[in-house]
Amino acid sequence: MTRPEPLPLGARLGILGSGQLGRMSAMAAARLGLRPHVFGPEGDGPGMQVAAARTVAAYEDAAALRAFAAAVDVVTFEFENVPAATLAALEGRVECRPGLKALATCQDRVREKRFLEGAGVPVAPWREVRDLDGLRAAVAELGLPAVLKTTRMGYDGRGQAVIRAPAEAEAAFARLAPHPLVLEAFVPFTHELSAVAARGADGALAVYEASENRHVGGILDVSLVPADIPPAAAAEARRLVGRVAEGLELVGVVALEMFLLPDGRLLANEIAPRPHNSGHWTMDACACSQFEQHVRAVAGWPLGPVARHAAAVEMRNLIGPEGLAAWPGFLGRADAACHWYGKAEARPGRKLGHVNLLRG
Repeated sequence: MTRPEPLPLGARLGILGSGQLGRMSAMAAARLGLRPHVFGPEGDGPGMQVAAARTVAAYEDAAALRAFAAAVDVVTFEFENVPAATLAALEGRVECRPGLKALATCQDRVREKRFLEGAGVPVAPWREVRDLDGLRAAVAELGLPAVLKTTRMGYDGRGQAVIRAPAEAEAAFARLAPHPLVLEAFVPFTHELSAVAARGADGALAVYEASENRHVGGILDVSLVPADIPPAAAAEARRLVGRVAEGLELVGVVALEMFLLPDGRLLANEIAPRPHNSGHWTMDACACSQFEQHVRAVAGWPLGPVARHAAAVEMRNLIGPEGLAAWPGFLGRADAACHWYGKAEARPGRKLGHVNLLRG
């Protein structure tokens, strides 16, 4: 399916996934004059709470998908763990942006790493691991410490294990599933970075500046902009995410997570073919946020400006009971732009909202 013309005002934007990214995408769509229709299995998910229309159904529900395709003008997704079969079922009925290529590439770490290497984006040394003998051989080649990761469904530090001694390899292999797995050489980085790019239906690129990311327990805690890194590294981060967007032929927003090494080189870690937690700072520090960029691209509209109008910004995630307790204090601060996701439970490790602290 192709839609050569931009969507008109009042068109129906279908969003697969009802989490916080779907919520913020739906809110951006509504502000721009589109009607968001959220599809997902959770009837009271954050995205469902703000949608103009809702379909509560399993991603494998063929009848619900047919009805959804007929009810919307274009489809996007909020996270890359939507089953590829779901998007494949929709692509013959309605325009999907990003398409199946981007989704399938980023759902599988083996395919993702091969794509990055083919696109000329450097990655850490890695090996595909199918069995214990393969793991032992990979450990011998890459050395220790190394990180063993699932190829699918890993996020926020889940689905991975650091192997520091050969005796730990068998237990890590048994604990992680599904197989095959990926073993990555440990990277002695100085900074964790990410950059977000939007690619329009016409191939135009708009790239935000890189953020410096700090994690706690494998979950993003804080993103800082501008990143405290050399200008050459910041420029290279923007160049690399642009290569990813073009290589995936993506229409929408994509984020690239990277490691900065002591010698100034950047190594790609993971791709997210949708708005990303580390790009939430754009909601209040830029005239056009990553969510608005995503909606603009998917709708076939011109991309917006990416310049930062705040001198600096700190995006802080509000996680679990501690995040819930901190919320009232941020509401009273003049430099804080507060965003709550509408989740019912404040479980440990769960992202409940975020705050953008603006300077200047």
